Amino acid sequence: MNPRKVLVVDDEKPISDIIRFNLTKEGYHIITAFDGEEALQQMKAEQPDLVLLDVMLPRLDGFQVLKKIREGSQVPVIMLTAKEEEVDKVLGLELGADDYITKPFGMRELIARVKANLRRTEPAGADFPGASVQNQMLEAGELKIDFERYEVTKRSTVIELTLREFELLKFLATQDNQIFTREQLLKDVWGYEYFGDIRTVDVTVRRLREKVEDDSSNPKYILTKRGVGYYFKRF
Repeated sequence: MNPRKVLVVDDEKPISDIIRFNLTKEGYHIITAFDGEEALQQMKAEQPDLVLLDVMLPRLDGFQVLKKIREGSQVPVIMLTAKEEEVDKVLGLELGADDYITKPFGMRELIARVKANLRRTEPAGADFPGASVQNQMLEAGELKIDFERYEVTKRSTVIELTLREFELLKFLATQDNQIFTREQLLKDVWGYEYFGDIRTVDVTVRRLREKVEDDSSNPKYILTKRGVGYYFKRF
């Protein structure tokens, strides 16, 4: 089996070198880029399995690069940022980032994030409630969720979701109307003890509603239990 490819995009070479060294030890094949234009070139040439993308880059910043990536790929993207401001984190998630990590960060935390996000790209198995080897398709109202193809359709039209959005929808839709707190979703959907904040869930839910609901302000699939959390209504 070929090692998974990780594209590291950071204009600070010492940081890039440290990330390369540690992820290489974990068995990953590392590709590097030091500005936004080079990142897009490497995306096209190498087709990585995951991208670690710094926000502050020359030529094109990380948000511009992310927007370009999402025009043609749903590869997992983890944003790297030295900024603590909430607006930067929210903007990255709004543009389709799967995760973010704030500098300075420890290598154990970074490796955990990489592993968790790459696990989401592995073929879907039969261990999800509501799915089996014979039936990896879930239908709810006008939505059809194909676990094997990682595809969601509505009225026969494919809905473009990021990997994280798909995982959140899949998790909620297979839990039989069970309500989950934001903290539970961070743990169960993001795949590890999350180091970020619960706004991550709210932003992802909002983006998901905008894509799957007829009216995101009056949702019928992804509902909120005020003061508790979110759940999926099957009908």
